[in-house]
Amino acid sequence: MFPLNEENKHVAQLLFSTGTCPRCIFRFCGVDFHAPYKLSYKELLNELQKFLETEKDELILQSPNPPSKKIKLQELEDGIEGIDNLNQNGERKISVVEDGDIASKDSNLNVCNVCLGILQEFCEKEFIKKVCQKVEASGFEFTNLVFSVSFPPQLSVREYAAWLLVKQEMGKQSLSLGRNDIVQLKEAYKWITHPLFSEELGVPIDGKSLFEVSVVFAHPETAEDCHFLRMICPDCFKPAKNKQSVFTRMAVVKALNKIKEEDFCKQFPCPPSSPKVVCTVHEIECAHGAVFVAGRYNKYSRNLPQTPWIIDGERKLESSVEELISGHLLTVFKAESFNFSSSGREDVDVRTLGNGRPFAIELVNPHRVHFTSQEIKELQQKINNSSNKIQVRDLQLVTREAIGHMKEGEEEKTKTYSALIWTNKALQKEDIEFLNDIKDLKIDQKTPLRVLHRRPLAVRARVIHSMETCYVDEHHFRLFLKTQAGTYIKEFVHGDFGRTKPNIGSLMNVTADILELDVESVDVDWPPALDDN
Repeated sequence: MFPLNEENKHVAQLLFSTGTCPRCIFRFCGVDFHAPYKLSYKELLNELQKFLETEKDELILQSPNPPSKKIKLQELEDGIEGIDNLNQNGERKISVVEDGDIASKDSNLNVCNVCLGILQEFCEKEFIKKVCQKVEASGFEFTNLVFSVSFPPQLSVREYAAWLLVKQEMGKQSLSLGRNDIVQLKEAYKWITHPLFSEELGVPIDGKSLFEVSVVFAHPETAEDCHFLRMICPDCFKPAKNKQSVFTRMAVVKALNKIKEEDFCKQFPCPPSSPKVVCTVHEIECAHGAVFVAGRYNKYSRNLPQTPWIIDGERKLESSVEELISGHLLTVFKAESFNFSSSGREDVDVRTLGNGRPFAIELVNPHRVHFTSQEIKELQQKINNSSNKIQVRDLQLVTREAIGHMKEGEEEKTKTYSALIWTNKALQKEDIEFLNDIKDLKIDQKTPLRVLHRRPLAVRARVIHSMETCYVDEHHFRLFLKTQAGTYIKEFVHGDFGRTKPNIGSLMNVTADILELDVESVDVDWPPALDDN
């Protein structure tokens, strides 16, 4: 059923005669149900011609001088040429003069003066197939998708100009048309293209999908349509670091909301002029949202940093914990890059034992995203077989939200350490036993000298919950500590030139230093332990 009625006929005639396409006419007439937009462009032109034909006939019959047989169709007044010059296939008709010769023939598309061809050529199945071919060639794994489009900002200017034209005409009939009464171009485009994409690719369109197909349109011929707005509303067009042009859609819409209608009409034609060519496709891009992998790692080397150790642009050690783990994930997930995070960090010469340290890796733009639990288990085994410096356990896919559990209340968590201590004075077993009785010792730690280049200067209050000693010889003993997360253990032992108070040295009245340090446990109950490690 054709969606327009007698009330719409005058507006439809006005827009069509000035070069507006059928689908944009539907939008200005407030047609908000999908079916009419989905008809092929040729069908729409044919139906619109039939609908407007009666008005043309009435105009001709009322004319005091009926047209002769030789009249050229393009000379019909009041826009009737726009209707009559198109045949049922949407092509310009051939005008025939008296001797039967062809006067003109133009089979090119008449480009819409509002949407610049978006709702014409780029809604048809042929274009959708081309986009889908790009999607299938991209190599991404997906079971649904979100389809997004970026239109040239000047479309907003052209729509505003057409709206002023229609508003003025409707005002003569005591009718009104608000800007919000016009169906949004993106909405109409979505109604037409989403079912076509879904059918062609065999997957549903889902606004929450992590896989996005985006198409960016451009129209160089009319790129300067927006420029006058900057002169009238300069505050709306401020340069941004991440934008190539100040003429963004948001800036243009902001200016259109601000400009006076009479000022607009002085600067821009109403109706907008018809362009020579349709929009171009500037870019078709496929991207997948990040996926997240979590687990726990053990570090057995005293010569391995957690992250790449680079000082003044020079790499100090050949590998790191994050690289030994993430390198395998990048390959298997076919991701572009990664971001590594963990529950705290250990120094290059510190081992991490026990159940390991929780970590999470964000894999950016992965092409493969679907894995069985068995495949993840095999990936974990591959990581573990590749190096004797680290081991991974509880490897699993997690959500972005779940990573928050790793950082939640981090300073309230506890960590257990084992340290080998040296003292300058000879000690007996009984000289260290008093440390076993100290509970919940409060200390103040000024930012350690060794990390002052990357951490702000501050005094941090920390708690040593408990200590347990094991005598080795007169200059060495082992110290097992349970502390608040975020405690600098090395500094608690040697005092860092008095920046940590109290410390083992001050408590024992000796010069103390730490020879070895191991993280025995990180008491963060995340990620969930897996039974088959």
